[in-house]
Amino acid sequence: MSEANPELDAIDKLFGKEVQRRKAEIQADPKVSRSLLGFQSYGDNLGRSRTSQHKGAGFFFSGVLTALTFVAVMVLVYHWSSGVVDQHDPLISKPVSHWTPEEVVTWLDHLGPWAQHYREPFQQENVNGRLLLMLGDEELLKPPYSIENQAHRRAVLAELDRVKALGVKPPHNLWEYKAANAGKSLFLLYALKDSPRLTLFYLYLFDYSETFLPFLHTCCPAISPIDHSVESSFLNTQSEPSWRQWAEFLVKYLLLPYQLIAEFAWDWLAVHYWTSRFIIVNTMLLSVLEGCALWRLWTRARIRSLPHKMWSHLWKMLSQGFAFALLWPFVPQFVCNCFFYWALYFSPIINIDLVVQQLMHPETQAL
Repeated sequence: MSEANPELDAIDKLFGKEVQRRKAEIQADPKVSRSLLGFQSYGDNLGRSRTSQHKGAGFFFSGVLTALTFVAVMVLVYHWSSGVVDQHDPLISKPVSHWTPEEVVTWLDHLGPWAQHYREPFQQENVNGRLLLMLGDEELLKPPYSIENQAHRRAVLAELDRVKALGVKPPHNLWEYKAANAGKSLFLLYALKDSPRLTLFYLYLFDYSETFLPFLHTCCPAISPIDHSVESSFLNTQSEPSWRQWAEFLVKYLLLPYQLIAEFAWDWLAVHYWTSRFIIVNTMLLSVLEGCALWRLWTRARIRSLPHKMWSHLWKMLSQGFAFALLWPFVPQFVCNCFFYWALYFSPIINIDLVVQQLMHPETQAL
């Protein structure tokens, strides 16, 4: 039933007889009747055409999402079947004091191609984990080790300090990091996706040396034309950033936080070919969604509500983090793995759907 129009009601009351006479004249005129019927038929056909177009676009987009989902499933099945997901170095969980001489040599080989020149003295001396912890700068400089290159010696000592601090071998890829820090990896994956600024600020406050510094040096590397050697990376990730690095990081942190995550994933393309690409695509989609949300706030003149929304978002993230800390010890590892792989490989597909909805129907999206 159509809504009442006060203007039409007033006209009917004042000029009721004249309105009825004009309606009768129009209905009696065959030309006018044919014109009205043609106009109505044109409107009906136009509505059906638009509906069919929307259905066609919807079917096409559903096909694209189905294909992308199939690709994500195939990538995940490939990782599982090849053992890449579950394959990790046992040294990341074995205390360094229990390492055998063979495991010490394996640890040395992981430092890079430059370290393989020094593996023979370690093998001849049967250096196990306990002896490794006792080595210092003077011992490495003298025979039988004879590491005369100062940069190499500093790199070995820097990695050895990390081993002493952690008690185990530091992880060197995503799957080793997940195996060594299952809860932390799941938390960071969802927290960086939902609130990158708050998560990076949390890492700055509570995980500065182990996580924040390497992340900053990877996303905003220092300009160092003197030393680009492989072994220098062990030292650079623990050095204090320069003011140029801080300036670059803060600009990206405030304006494009997801770009920082994309740059970090880009640096790991050689190690994680497909996984890094999924992360990069997801960060691009999340940046578009964030831009659309800010644009809606601006166009609908609701900027004044931004502080309230920021406070609500902060409270939401804090409550979710607290709930995660409480429930994490009781959730089965299989369930946690499902959540991890869902956020890693299927979240980009969901975000593609959200981006298309935002761009095609921006007026229907709620703030």
